[in-house]
Amino acid sequence: MKIYLVSSTDSPEFTRLKCSFARSTVIALDAEWKPQRSSTSSFPIVTLLQVACRLGHDFDDVFLIDLTSIHLPSVWELLNDMFVSPDVLKLGFRFKQDLVYLSSTFTQHGCEGRFNEVKHYMDITGIYNHLQHKRFGRKAPKDIKSLAAICKELLDISLSKELQCSDWSHRPLTEEQKLYAATDAHCLLQIFDVFKSNLVEEITLQDPKHINVGLKDILNGSDCTSKIVTAKLCKAADVIRAMTQNGQNIANGMVSRKTTLNTMPMDENLLKIVRKYGERILLKESDLLPRISKKKTRRTSLKNEKTDKHLVCSMDWQGPPPWDSSLGGDGCPKFLLDVMVEGLAKHLRCVGIDAAVPPSKKPDSRELLDQALKEKRVLLTRDTKLLRHQDLAKHQIYRVKSLLKNEQLLEVIETFQLKISENQLMSRCTKCNGKFVQKPLTIEEAIEAAKGFQRIPNCLFNKNLEFWQCMNCHQLYWEGTQYHNAVQKFMDVCKLSE
Repeated sequence: MKIYLVSSTDSPEFTRLKCSFARSTVIALDAEWKPQRSSTSSFPIVTLLQVACRLGHDFDDVFLIDLTSIHLPSVWELLNDMFVSPDVLKLGFRFKQDLVYLSSTFTQHGCEGRFNEVKHYMDITGIYNHLQHKRFGRKAPKDIKSLAAICKELLDISLSKELQCSDWSHRPLTEEQKLYAATDAHCLLQIFDVFKSNLVEEITLQDPKHINVGLKDILNGSDCTSKIVTAKLCKAADVIRAMTQNGQNIANGMVSRKTTLNTMPMDENLLKIVRKYGERILLKESDLLPRISKKKTRRTSLKNEKTDKHLVCSMDWQGPPPWDSSLGGDGCPKFLLDVMVEGLAKHLRCVGIDAAVPPSKKPDSRELLDQALKEKRVLLTRDTKLLRHQDLAKHQIYRVKSLLKNEQLLEVIETFQLKISENQLMSRCTKCNGKFVQKPLTIEEAIEAAKGFQRIPNCLFNKNLEFWQCMNCHQLYWEGTQYHNAVQKFMDVCKLSE
């Protein structure tokens, strides 16, 4: 995919956006906004609209429309025509909420019109559940599967949602935010490619022509059962023909509607999919009114009165850590990281800091606190609810404020005044947090240690390398290209090269 940031209507990127709209028959949509409290009496302001356009086989353009800088009334008509165009299939993941927020944003910024509907729309969740039912013969689950889970299952791609709650109103956007936003929209096109072949095959089997072939075979039979089955199938075929003709008439009627967007017509297979599975998002007046539960708000406000002061005080680190010599500690920093900052654990290990994770995948608060107290560790988390247990684990809970792992690492180092040296880098096992054996292994010893456990690449045999083994999980490491790149990375992050 190629990524274009569109920030004004007189830019080359905007011209390309209009051309892509005219040439695309499949467009994927997504939006980003700054998260806000649920008790707020207004909708979030959408700051970024992502549009992924399928221009040809293996050729896609992804446009990041910056709604904070572009003149919104100038792009409203172009976007609205795309939303209602009968020649464009729109893909989304629970896009109705995005459309509500988008319509509210344009209205607040002086647009006379608003986005009321999206025609020829397909939701990835609905199609996924339909195919699962066909494949396994079970009803669609009540709980909606996340986009990351669907990507992992169908594309074998790990879609990181780390930046989902970042501040999307801050400018300029980071390169990580741009890639995250573009990938969120582009993956919908990739998922649809997986669905398309299955959908076309299924629709083809239900085509009246195929039913007629089956009818001819049955008509050759002479028993009473064949005649009854034939009569029923004839009625079914008539119904399907009528439905197909109806769909054709509706489609033709929709095509006749004029819009300012000159688009290419869909191919036959895509048109079949749209007729069979296409939906319409239609916003009602009630959808455009923010819903706030008065009962929930009242209960939350009373609860916050009691806890907010305590939580605000607990946000910043207070007091000496449990490893401090004044508390009988050994002076070696030790941390326990919950699932919300689990990625930070590997970064801490890479700079030589003892960073453990809980043994169970879903530990409760009590288990986390017990482990932190027992092992004299500071519990790192982003869960504000854990801060309410400060009285039980005094000076052993810290809420990490940063979202990106590199920034989180720097925050922890500065908050706890950790001393990082170049000799500490890559001195712990990133897999289990164990320490390495003191003496390095030769290539012969490494091959023997790796038997039935780990594969050593053949290209390393002729190199004079030293191997290091974790004393805990026995994982082998060597100083290759990845090692040197990692060392340089963490020297930059920790500012050791300055």
